Amino acid sequence: MTLTEEPNRRADIVRAAGRLFHQKGYAATTIRDIADAVGMRSGSPFYHFKTKHDMLRAVVLEGMDSINQAVASVASSDESPRAAFEAMLRAHLEQLLGGEGRDFAATLLHESRHLNPEVLAEVVTLKDRYEAMWQKALKDLKRAGLIADDSRVARLLLLGALNWTVQWYRPDGSESVEQIAQQLAGLVIGRRT
Repeated sequence: MTLTEEPNRRADIVRAAGRLFHQKGYAATTIRDIADAVGMRSGSPFYHFKTKHDMLRAVVLEGMDSINQAVASVASSDESPRAAFEAMLRAHLEQLLGGEGRDFAATLLHESRHLNPEVLAEVVTLKDRYEAMWQKALKDLKRAGLIADDSRVARLLLLGALNWTVQWYRPDGSESVEQIAQQLAGLVIGRRT
């Protein structure tokens, strides 16, 4: 096996672990389940991770990093506050509702209670950095006269609504990710005139 193949196997393990943690729960998922899902022997994942907890850590932190990067790339654009906010909504939902994003989100929401305190501190640091982008977007919207409330509660309600879409969104459903983003923008800002 070449060195260039190693990161891909690690990524395969993270994706499989995320999917299984989402489907079965962290406690019910075994290393053998994860190894079987990626066509490895049951001990082979330990080449990449010391423990199952390390796999959970990777699923959560890499998922958070991915969504953070996607939203940050559009949040820092030179767009108007409305356009930047709409792009942030789309980027968040595309990351969250895409195939592996759904597994990450469900794992974060339902299985992060299994993380040790050190990893939870890492999660909080990433969450705080992420929420700061949204707080800035809300402040920009308020300064532009597009919303009345840019409070912490407004930010938490917005992120709660975004993150809960993983519970009800269906890729084969009647609304696309783009339509959901537009509808949420309309609820927060109002329709474009």
